[in-house]
Amino acid sequence: MQNVYILILYYKQMARRKTKNRTGIKRLQDVTANDAWASFVCIRCGQLNFVRVGSKLLDPNEVYETALWKCQKCNFIHSKSSDLPEKNISGKKLPFGSWGKKVTSHTSIAAQRFWKAFFTIASENSHSYWKQCNTCGRIMPESAFSGHQGWGPLEKQMECRSCKAVINANLNPKRTKEQLHESSVRRRIGDLLFPGEEKNINLQDLFNRFESKCFKTGKVLDIKDRKSWAIDHILPSKFFYPLTVSNAALLSREANENKRDNWPSKFYSNNQLKQLAIITGANLSLISSKKPIVNPDIDVDTAVSRLLSVRGATDLSRRIEEIKQVLKTQGLTDRLSEQNKKMLGV
Repeated sequence: MQNVYILILYYKQMARRKTKNRTGIKRLQDVTANDAWASFVCIRCGQLNFVRVGSKLLDPNEVYETALWKCQKCNFIHSKSSDLPEKNISGKKLPFGSWGKKVTSHTSIAAQRFWKAFFTIASENSHSYWKQCNTCGRIMPESAFSGHQGWGPLEKQMECRSCKAVINANLNPKRTKEQLHESSVRRRIGDLLFPGEEKNINLQDLFNRFESKCFKTGKVLDIKDRKSWAIDHILPSKFFYPLTVSNAALLSREANENKRDNWPSKFYSNNQLKQLAIITGANLSLISSKKPIVNPDIDVDTAVSRLLSVRGATDLSRRIEEIKQVLKTQGLTDRLSEQNKKMLGV
C-alpha cells in the first residue's frame, strides 16, 4: 500500500500556550517544532504545496516508489503512476502537451525519469526541506532557522531566525553574570583544546583565492569594508578546528551569520564542497561528512594541563567542573589518560 503524505497548503493560527515564558514571547501550542517538511510545485497549476515529513527525512528512492502527493489547489496527483499533464486547470495547453503521448505517458522511460528527478529534488538533502516556526507559525526553508545539534532531523532551532532575534532582544538583557561567564568559558576552553594556535590569515591572499567574492553567494566584497565580510571556519571551531589556510573561506557577513557553527555539508552544496577542497586544500572526505566529527588531533591531556595551570585567585573547583562539562559534551573524556580521569573524577 502506498504511503499518503499529509499535504498542507495553508495553516490556521494555532492556539497559544496559557503559560508564560521568560521572554514574554509566546509559542504556538500545536506546532511540532522539530518536524521537517518537504515541498513541491504542482506541475499542472504551479501551486506551492507542503508535505509534512515528520521526524525522519525522506529516502529519495522510497518516496519515488510510494508517494501520492496531491495538489491542494487542483487535486493533481504527483506520482510515478501519473501521466504528465497536457493542460492546466483552465484547459490551457501546458509545455508537456507538446511533448507527445510517447513521452508524457507514465509508462514511458522519459516520464519515469522525470518523476524520479521530481521526487529527488524534494528529498535529496537537508537543504531541500522546510520547517515550521513555533513562534510565528510560518513554514520556511531550513536556511531560515539557525542550527542546533541534535534537534530533529534538520538539527535546527524551533524558532525562525527572525523570531529568534526578537526573543534574544528580550532575553539577552536578562542574562545573569553567571550565564555570560559560562558562555565566555566555553569559548575559552574550546580555544585551549586546539592542537595548535590559530594561524594568522593573510587577508589579501584570502581575497585572491576567492576572487574577492563571497564563496556562498558570489557577492563581490571589498577588502576595505571590514563590516561586509567575514572569515569562515569551514570546519567549525565548535568542533575544535583552528583557523588555518585550509580551513578558511571568504563569506559575506550575511552568509557567515547563516553558516554559524554548522558543519560544512549542512551549509554548502556538494559542488561547493568540492570547489572548497580545490581552493583551500581542505580534506573533502572530512568536510563532506554528513555528521560533525570532533577534531581527532586534539591532545586532550595537554589541553587539560594548560587549563589547570591557574593563578592562585582562580576558583580551581569551578575550573575543573568547566573542563569536565566541555569534555563530556564533546565526547572527549575517553581520550584522557587514566591519571587525568582519576584527577578530574570522570
